[in-house]
Amino acid sequence: MDDRSDVTKEQVLAALSAVQEPEVLRSLTDLKMVQAVEIENSHVKLHVDLLYPSAPYKGQLEQEIVDAVTALPGVASAEVTWMQRVRPSGRGKADAEPISGVKNTIAVASGKGGVGKSTVAANLAVALAQAGAKVGLLDTDVYGPSIPLMMGAHAKPAVQNGKIVPLEAHGVKVMSIGFLLDPNKALIWRGPLVAQLINQFLNDVVWGELDYLVLDLPPGTGDVQLTLVQKIPISGAVIVTTPQEVALADAVKGLRMFEEVKTPVIGIVENMSGFICPGCGERTNIFGEGGGRRVAAEHDVALLGEIPIEPHVRAGGDEGVPVVVSHPASATAQAFHHVAQRVGAQLAKDAMARPRKPMIRLMQAR
Repeated sequence: MDDRSDVTKEQVLAALSAVQEPEVLRSLTDLKMVQAVEIENSHVKLHVDLLYPSAPYKGQLEQEIVDAVTALPGVASAEVTWMQRVRPSGRGKADAEPISGVKNTIAVASGKGGVGKSTVAANLAVALAQAGAKVGLLDTDVYGPSIPLMMGAHAKPAVQNGKIVPLEAHGVKVMSIGFLLDPNKALIWRGPLVAQLINQFLNDVVWGELDYLVLDLPPGTGDVQLTLVQKIPISGAVIVTTPQEVALADAVKGLRMFEEVKTPVIGIVENMSGFICPGCGERTNIFGEGGGRRVAAEHDVALLGEIPIEPHVRAGGDEGVPVVVSHPASATAQAFHHVAQRVGAQLAKDAMARPRKPMIRLMQAR
């Protein structure tokens, strides 16, 4: 019995043109997600890109692809091999100089201190890395660097050809002023020196090829924030707040600052949104409820997630093991993974939404 198929690669791609990527809502072929088509007898093998790590729709999309291809005459089965290719978002200031090798820069900011911004930055970076992305984490809080403690990285970075080699922890490349200073001495520097240090971190660190560089910004709206948005194209900002009114008011100031400097805001993360009792599992909203959701709605930005409080978070921060590593099945870790998915999805939409060059059609004169 001859089980050869006469189906062609062009027919397979035509069938896949009817299948849409669920986030961007454009066809797989239009987005150039299909990297290879292999036809062996009546079996079709497909190599398809994911636009961002751990896309939650992968199973659903795989079934739609298989259904579309096996509907072709002569195709008995189809198989999908997933690949990952994060695209640069293409957002941020057009006149800023990108960091070599870095596709997307994510600024994690807060209007005030004490809302768990560094905890969010560390867990976001590790969650993206666990999903398969190449990730870096830059601690730009020069006056109070906490990333070395939270990531369990304390060695002094090596210098290679005049450039600093970042440390690695939990699958993430990490750099902080805390690696270079005496932890028992206060840093007493004026704004220009801080800006000079930030420039050195951006230009003199060997980041290599990264899908995402997460920037842990200091609280407030000062020199560091302005230096960063002027020097590099920030793909998007994540604003961290708690449900308390005083934190929400400062979060709004942070939002407005990024709007004024023409930096896109990916969304809001409401941290400490509820305490989960380790004994009974009951949730208590000790800092209020729904504040982050309300601010997000009022300012037309996404609420990326509501992160509960669990003792594992505090312990992990003190021991240098983020909760997404130490307790991956916990409610807090799952909430951080949800935030990472939302951030990846939004940057993928931005990357695919860039204006395409107009098509010029040549018409034959009559």
